[in-house]
Amino acid sequence: MKAAVIYSKGELPIYTDFPDPEVQQENEILVTVKAVALKQLDKSKASGKHYSSETQNEDGHIVGGDGVCLLQDGTRVYGIGVNGMLAERATIEKNRMVKLPAGISDANAAALANAVMGAAMGLRFKAAIQPGDIVLINGATGFTGRVATQIAKHYGAKKVIVTGRNEQSLQDLLTLGADEIISVKQEDEAFIRQLKAIHHHEPVDVIIDYLWGHTAEMILAVLMGKGSFTHQTRFVSVGSMAGDQIQLSAANLRSVDLQLSGSGLGSWSRDQVGQLFAEILPEMFQLAADGILRVETVEVKLADITKVWDMDVRDGQRMVVMI
Repeated sequence: MKAAVIYSKGELPIYTDFPDPEVQQENEILVTVKAVALKQLDKSKASGKHYSSETQNEDGHIVGGDGVCLLQDGTRVYGIGVNGMLAERATIEKNRMVKLPAGISDANAAALANAVMGAAMGLRFKAAIQPGDIVLINGATGFTGRVATQIAKHYGAKKVIVTGRNEQSLQDLLTLGADEIISVKQEDEAFIRQLKAIHHHEPVDVIIDYLWGHTAEMILAVLMGKGSFTHQTRFVSVGSMAGDQIQLSAANLRSVDLQLSGSGLGSWSRDQVGQLFAEILPEMFQLAADGILRVETVEVKLADITKVWDMDVRDGQRMVVMI
């Protein structure tokens, strides 16, 4: 079969022949792959920079962890690959797949799933979002941030505040459910002043952070108390596009009712992952099929994987490899 294969970490994947996968366990099935979203997670794992990266394999490995597939009876599903998914065929686990509704395209389904994991899991299980909550999404102009904005409103957020660098994308978010925008391109003092005014008027309940780095430091500084009672805020780190480390004073933690947690691979319980496949993903796929949850994709061909691997796409879009 044809596949996108990497032989050494840091190298570009190549379109080449690769042995067909074989079912190794009773809970695995062989599928025909139709579409795979090319995510930052895939690139980080391929380069060896992600904490879940695979060990070096001299025989090569197929990139991509999830995608839209066809079962042998023609049923269309989203599934998590046992091994790589950017190939004509793959094996997936039976309890890690979701049947897709008729109204959603292969590309949209492939793109949406990982974003749902990066948004809904943090909102539901780490932040325990409640109807009426005020939600701040830091770094909302990316694909997952746009999905998070819509899901937060779907879960009953009273107000969604979004931050980002791209001015046009920030304006677009106002059409997707955002109520207020904050540019991270402005001076630090202006960013802090704007967020302080918002937090003073209606305290922020939930923060979903895709940036970390300096913007997270500024947000935490805004929350810092002065010895009196403070509002409880649940801060959930999902990404680190602005840097992997921050400076955080102990006084910041002691002076505010702050719940600081992370949401990502390894942080979810088995029950929560079970709910993801049984409840959350089916609901979100249906919302997309009904036109309620909106995403934008750029479709490319598997045969072009080498030249599109580092191709830039517009902020808020997700590249999907069609097979």
